[in-house]
Amino acid sequence: MTDGTNDKKVRVRFAPSPTGGLHLGGVRTVLFNYLFAKQHGGDFVVRIEDTDQTRFVAGAEDYIFETLKWCGLTPDESPLHGGPFAPYRQSERKPMYKEFADKLVKEGKAYYAFDTAEELDAKRKEISNFQYGHAIRGAMKNSLTLSAAETEGLLAAGTPYVIRILLPENEEVKFTDLIRGEVVFNTSQVDDKVLLKADGMPTYHLAVVVDDYKMEITHAFRGEEWLPSAPVHVLLWKYLFGLENMPQWAHLPLILKPDGNGKLSKRDGDRLGFPTFALDWIDPKTNEITTGFRERGFLPEAFINMLAALGWNDGSGQEVFSLDEMVDKFSIERVHKGGAKFDYEKAKWYNQEWIKKLPVSTYQAQVKEILAEKGIVANDDNLEQVLNLVKERCVFLNDFVEQARFFFKPSETPDIASIQPKWDEKKNMFFIELIRAYELSTVWEAADLEVEFKELSAANQLKPGELMLPFRIMLVGGKFGPGVFEIAAILGRDETLSRIRHVLSLL
Repeated sequence: MTDGTNDKKVRVRFAPSPTGGLHLGGVRTVLFNYLFAKQHGGDFVVRIEDTDQTRFVAGAEDYIFETLKWCGLTPDESPLHGGPFAPYRQSERKPMYKEFADKLVKEGKAYYAFDTAEELDAKRKEISNFQYGHAIRGAMKNSLTLSAAETEGLLAAGTPYVIRILLPENEEVKFTDLIRGEVVFNTSQVDDKVLLKADGMPTYHLAVVVDDYKMEITHAFRGEEWLPSAPVHVLLWKYLFGLENMPQWAHLPLILKPDGNGKLSKRDGDRLGFPTFALDWIDPKTNEITTGFRERGFLPEAFINMLAALGWNDGSGQEVFSLDEMVDKFSIERVHKGGAKFDYEKAKWYNQEWIKKLPVSTYQAQVKEILAEKGIVANDDNLEQVLNLVKERCVFLNDFVEQARFFFKPSETPDIASIQPKWDEKKNMFFIELIRAYELSTVWEAADLEVEFKELSAANQLKPGELMLPFRIMLVGGKFGPGVFEIAAILGRDETLSRIRHVLSLL
């Protein structure tokens, strides 16, 4: 199977609805669109599908663009970035859609339906699995069952109506999916979808086809949950613009719950204790906060790397990819058909690998901010050195608080209990002598401090091993942290000696 590119410039789009936070499945759709476009020298378009005004949520559009910015997936065209096919919000393109819906009615490929919400509800109660399609449309109130005069009368009177596509009965609709190969549907199993709503706004079905045509979209990547709508969209392309102009489609596999049993949802994350949104989302109605990967302490490089691995690999066994490497190696043929189980432990592994891999300068400002939130004022003079020393121990950026705080603020409750059982006067004297020796040291480097420490322990007939834990607790406050002499080197002479004296005063 080929990737569906031809002589046309590749143009892909991500078309979210501003109805809330952006689920990680949505960000993966963005990522695969972006990788494909950039690999082929094409354009990545973001179009806001806000035709359903009843579901519009204030702040959701801003959230979408903040997410893309954090991930480094910058659109070439969007409501924010502009472009030659503006406007990029469907609500601002409203007049255009009615023209196409009316054209379909005129050609006998769509019809007016005057059924009220109450009448539709009654039918749903009367008929299980009610579908407004070939089997039922003849018993409903529409321009197929009414005379032309009756229809014109209702329209002239301003009677509310929707426009529905008229699906042919028992006809096969086929298209080639870039991931799944040939896909076949029978129209008898699909209902007559609403194309234009009573408020004059198009539904997704009409708007996506018209906008993809108008914006010259060549490839459409979307989740497999949109497969059932595909026959309606194929027919709309056929009726309005010709199938030769239809984008190549790729229906991406679902991201599944960790046990593989069904699609991953926000509720699963809440239940199992992991984020499912890219960034924190605050529901404007309830003020409920849904935690995001960013606020949990993930790096964007790790987040998108993890998302790429949910349904794609390059076949080489490589797991850690930069965005540029993904652009270079991405292939639609290597996207899996089956769903990908979400594994939070693996997500954490990616984050730890990226914390180790990246220069700390890329996330130093963020860590400094996290430290400040915990009341820890980090000194820029040695912050980079500190982060380099402890980053191997950090899974999340937030872990730097625990791993690095003692460099900037001595422990208020050093773990004296771990020292006391084996503490004696001989060890006490050793540390008093160590203070004098370190006061006289002409250099303050980790290697020299270690040599001096070990020479003094030998002179006092003590094993360095039995002195290291007390020394660590004096400097750190607990049984953790990197090499103790590296810690002392960064703390500096005055702070190191002050901490030794403080703990000695407590023993």
